[in-house]
Amino acid sequence: MNESRTAASLGANECAAPVRSSDLVIETHGLVKRFGHRSAVDGIDLAVPRGSVFGFLGPNGSGKTTTIRVLLGLASANSGDIRVLGKEMPQALASVLPDVGALVEGPGFYPFLSGTGNLMRLDAADPHASSSTRRRRVHDALERVGLSHAAGKKVRAYSLGMKQRLGLANAMLRPRDLLVLDEPTNGLDPQGTREVRNLVRSLAAGGTTVFVSSHLLAEVEQMCSHVGVMSAGRLVAQGPIEELRSAGQAHVVVQTPDVDLASRVLTRLGLVPAEATGTGGPWGTPAVVGTGINGRVPESIVAALVAEGVRVRGFTVENASLEERFVSLTGEGFDVVG
Repeated sequence: MNESRTAASLGANECAAPVRSSDLVIETHGLVKRFGHRSAVDGIDLAVPRGSVFGFLGPNGSGKTTTIRVLLGLASANSGDIRVLGKEMPQALASVLPDVGALVEGPGFYPFLSGTGNLMRLDAADPHASSSTRRRRVHDALERVGLSHAAGKKVRAYSLGMKQRLGLANAMLRPRDLLVLDEPTNGLDPQGTREVRNLVRSLAAGGTTVFVSSHLLAEVEQMCSHVGVMSAGRLVAQGPIEELRSAGQAHVVVQTPDVDLASRVLTRLGLVPAEATGTGGPWGTPAVVGTGINGRVPESIVAALVAEGVRVRGFTVENASLEERFVSLTGEGFDVVG
């Protein structure tokens, strides 16, 4: 595979610019994973650029975790090609996995051992880890995830969020080229979530590619540079997050006391108007939202409104949010609970 074509932000059936395989850390072609007669992953072509923070989004049951398990060799694909860190998988598992850190489906630890004890044992099981620097690596990993204060506490006394942090520490015991995180902020309080977000950013700044599966759109928008969207086992869109967001329908927000007149003008201009709830300005002025700007120059919309006698007290153009784009691609709302 000399070059790959990413699924465009507009949809997986429209091609984006070619991306060289040497620039991709994860690359799949026609990846399929079936359970009986059901395809949990149905012919996806993933393209994760080197150095990116790639958000892997989708409703529950869309195939995200199954895809991750196949990528890491925890499950076998029925068909398709996989390359991770430039090597064919699963043939190159033994040489690839030492350079991959992962947190998948929640961490599992010995409850009777301390946080330090668990990491010491896990590190000792890594044939590529040096025993002479083991204690220093464990100490540094616990410090990076904010668990130094609980390093000596038995894991059975850890909260869910603390166990999640310990899982992150395990994934970062050694420098990695790729970090795969499945719901890394699960169980964390807002402060812990911010810390994980900053940690992911610092890892990416240091050259590590981070692949993050998440159901929290707000976190993905703040943390990720690229996004892939799964729906019913299919990859329906992927690409830079700004490109994905801008592919949605922009809308205008007009603050005016002349709601009905503004709606008629927007309709005549080809926009679909809807009165927003609440007020749209500091003076309590109602706001009319017009969807479907379709490349129309904003100034011409304002000019048309004013020419028809609409008193315009505020005018903004807003791109579609990532949530709106997600709903348009998958046909369903985003589950922000689990």
